[in-house]
Amino acid sequence: MGELQNLVHDLGGARVWVEGLVLAACIVLAYSVARRVGRGQAAESVWFGRRTFDGLLFPALAVVLIYAARYALAQYQPVVVLKLAQPIFVSLAVIRLCVQVLSASFPKSPAVHLVERLVSWLAWGAAVLWITGLLPAVLTELESITLAFGKSRVSLRTMIEGTLSSGVVLVLALWISATLERRILREAVGDLSMRKVASNAIRAVLLLVGLLFALSAVGVDLTALSVLGGALGVGLGFGLQKLAANYVSGFVILIERSLRIGDMVRVDGFEGVVTDIKTRYTLIRALNGRESIVPNELIITQRVENLSLADPKVSLSVTVSVGYDSDVDLVQQILCAAAAACERVLKDPAPVAHLTNFGADGLEFTLSVWIIDPDKGQQSLRSEINLNILRGLRTAGIEIPYPQRVVEFKSGPGSPVETPKPTDRSVNS
Repeated sequence: MGELQNLVHDLGGARVWVEGLVLAACIVLAYSVARRVGRGQAAESVWFGRRTFDGLLFPALAVVLIYAARYALAQYQPVVVLKLAQPIFVSLAVIRLCVQVLSASFPKSPAVHLVERLVSWLAWGAAVLWITGLLPAVLTELESITLAFGKSRVSLRTMIEGTLSSGVVLVLALWISATLERRILREAVGDLSMRKVASNAIRAVLLLVGLLFALSAVGVDLTALSVLGGALGVGLGFGLQKLAANYVSGFVILIERSLRIGDMVRVDGFEGVVTDIKTRYTLIRALNGRESIVPNELIITQRVENLSLADPKVSLSVTVSVGYDSDVDLVQQILCAAAAACERVLKDPAPVAHLTNFGADGLEFTLSVWIIDPDKGQQSLRSEINLNILRGLRTAGIEIPYPQRVVEFKSGPGSPVETPKPTDRSVNS
């Protein structure tokens, strides 16, 4: 409480207004420089953000300027206001760093807002303890609280510092990976799938290296992790073999480029467009809006139809039955004309109709057409072709036969079978 009372007493000094003017000048100068440098920068930039003051550069410049002004002004008078402002802008810089990096690395993750609140509470709490002078006492109290792990004891302060150090290192690793992806991979790698696998690999390596550095900085013996690595290997070999297979399959898919983002595919009867390829699963979005999460191992081990890999043209067929007394040439002309009237049907190769079968109820024709946009759906096109065929056949007076069956009647056991004449057939539809 003595530190807090001294702080309140110093704030009533006569020259506090000088520090206020210096602080305002530092803030204005930091904002002006950040705004001028950030003009024309991308909105997802960690340094500048969307509105300059929500980026990292503004609070970082303010911290540097305030520290320099505090050092210079301390030669002539006691410094109070600048001493208060420095931890505030340090906390703001930490918050901006974490939030901007996580937003750039995980743009659609709802957990980013939760992490933002957690980091904000921790940063502002540390700033309050720093300003009031309670931070050394709190650290001493945390140091006295120890927890036993086997034969060793670890203080609560060491655990908290280790967690914070690991978090900072992981955030910096994510920042580096996002910068490499945005500045280098987008220009050097044109294929989206290869860019995805390179980004995932860089992020995984940086996170692993950053975590090892953080653990080493805290004082954790990394040789002890060899036992954990052996246990993890056994777990992957038995309980996590499916999960490991999916991860390995994901990298194989991205490296081989047998399946790319934007391809039209059919997997296990589900047809849609590949929207994203994760390390564990692949997202496929159907034309009706449904999304299917397909494990990567399934794509590697089972048959997958890629409708966009070699040729975007897709063939569709429609089967039609007409009566036996119909004019075959006229039916073929009607079928081809019905398909050619649809805008999505290609003119080259042209629609063609073949007499494919002598059915039980009539002549069966198969109409084959080609389209180049299967991603727009096939059911609507089939419906349009069938409607045109139905109108053409009715206009020409060509019969579409109903199923016909011949029924035989027996008068009793042992009696001769009486077969009706062909004109006495009973028709069941």
